[in-house]
Amino acid sequence: MITRLSELFLRTLREDPADAEVPSHKLLVRAGYVRRVAPGVYTWLPLGLRAMRKIEDVIREEMNAIGGQEMLFPALLPREPYETSNRWTEYGDNLFRLKDRKGADMLLGPTHEEMFATAVKDMYSSYKDFPVTLYQIQTKYRDEERPRAGVLRGREFTMKDSYSFDMSDEGLDESYARHRKAYQNIFDRLEIDYAICKATSGAMGGSASEEFLAVSEVGEDTFVRSTEGDYAANVEAVVAQAPEEIPFDGLPEAEEHETPDAETIESLVEWANGAGITVDDHAVTAADTLKCMMIKVAAPAATEEEKEWELAAVLIPGDRGLDEKRLEASLEPAEFELAGEADFKKNSFLVKGYVGPRALNANEVKVYADPRVVSGTSWITGADAPNRHIVGCVAGRDFTVDEFIEAAEVKEGDPAPNGQGTLTLERGIELGHIFQLGRKYTEAFDVQILDENGKRAVPTMGSYGIGVTRMLAVLAEQRHDEKGLNWPVAVAPYQVHVAVANKDAAAMEAGQKLVEDLDRVGIEVLFDDRPKVSPGVKFKDAELLGMPFIAILGRSFADGIIELRIRGGETREVPADEIVDTLTELIRG
Repeated sequence: MITRLSELFLRTLREDPADAEVPSHKLLVRAGYVRRVAPGVYTWLPLGLRAMRKIEDVIREEMNAIGGQEMLFPALLPREPYETSNRWTEYGDNLFRLKDRKGADMLLGPTHEEMFATAVKDMYSSYKDFPVTLYQIQTKYRDEERPRAGVLRGREFTMKDSYSFDMSDEGLDESYARHRKAYQNIFDRLEIDYAICKATSGAMGGSASEEFLAVSEVGEDTFVRSTEGDYAANVEAVVAQAPEEIPFDGLPEAEEHETPDAETIESLVEWANGAGITVDDHAVTAADTLKCMMIKVAAPAATEEEKEWELAAVLIPGDRGLDEKRLEASLEPAEFELAGEADFKKNSFLVKGYVGPRALNANEVKVYADPRVVSGTSWITGADAPNRHIVGCVAGRDFTVDEFIEAAEVKEGDPAPNGQGTLTLERGIELGHIFQLGRKYTEAFDVQILDENGKRAVPTMGSYGIGVTRMLAVLAEQRHDEKGLNWPVAVAPYQVHVAVANKDAAAMEAGQKLVEDLDRVGIEVLFDDRPKVSPGVKFKDAELLGMPFIAILGRSFADGIIELRIRGGETREVPADEIVDTLTELIRG
């Protein structure tokens, strides 16, 4: 296929768009791959659409290879299935809701577990029909509060979602393993640098859960890797290594102290060391103190007005900050907000800077705590009065915990599970997420299948998603340089970019012959045939657009030489009569 730049619906930009935050956003707009329509909503221009379709083709090939069958559900959906699964409420404000002309509630699909489950229920009735894997590549809609980074986090995006249905848990394990391998094949073929991380299931529900994260400095997700072994996990899924419980016998009684102006952990530690206080014969550090973080928690509701907020507290060691993403994952599907000034004024037992767990217990405030706050551990914490703290406040003796949750930040150097060294922190972008959903949705929709004994049984499900549009942005993030984009062959809109830098007719004729010869052997070519554009502009555009190979008919062409630039790599001088064979070998191996 030959596409001429003189005819292509394309305008490149020399300046970064004003609202662009990350390299992929800047470059995809500047190179004319996408165009902003509204916050989080983009038009896919010809080059961008070709690249995205290439990604879709790779996904289809790998999904078909594991027996997946492609179908397509509507994006416009009725309320009822999502009411049955309770996600009409659980999704809250992230759901695009609308009404038809008769007043019936509708939504734009954020994901389609409900629809796949009901389709299997409608069409299958015997164990002989199973296992089955169904998938679609489709536009999804989520009303992100803060869409950012171009197509990395949009409100309209393309996603591949697939679902396996098996009659046994062992069958689900096999389907999960097949999908996992297929995902590895997809990301390997697309030349993405990624990690497979243990993850939480969130609002999707389910048991086994892994996330495929692209390694990137601009990633919104933090993940960890162990210094020994192959452990990797999304930071939300990291489980703190809790100490053994300590018997109360022999522990000193709690003592209340005057602590002037010790409203911060730093000032509290300074006071303790100045007062000669020690913990287990060592000087007090921030890790010996206990933060009482006040929050409000509400169960999911369809609207903000319907939410009922309740006061709660999160106890974490003083040397760690509150990780709101970890807290969010721990509390899902419930939502939380940090308590504000109004909440402190409303509850007189809350003394800002001096909140302690005893007053929380006394006033029946639900207390969540980090796993390290186990029974028998001793802490320096607030005494619920201005300028006063308690030394030797023992968990389980002086205060109680209602529920242990993961909410404290994970630190570089924390112990890794199973003795696999320590943890290192990295940033990543979510590419895909696979879940063993189990029977959550098949039970909700009463999917009854006759098993081999003629008895009714409920099949088990797996859910497997890949962000297609996001993957394109990830490749732009990982493979760009100061000059522009740099696509792998499998994704590039065109495999070769041919530019004629000489203005003489012979060079243009040779360029035309070259693109025809490349097309004849099945190579996709973008031909810069623009007659009144300077060589410098052509070179800059070629580097910005990012095709893997750039063939230039320039000054050396008079000597029978074509300059071959391998994007992001070396530049070769290739005899004109060898250029087709050279490119064919480079592209196809």
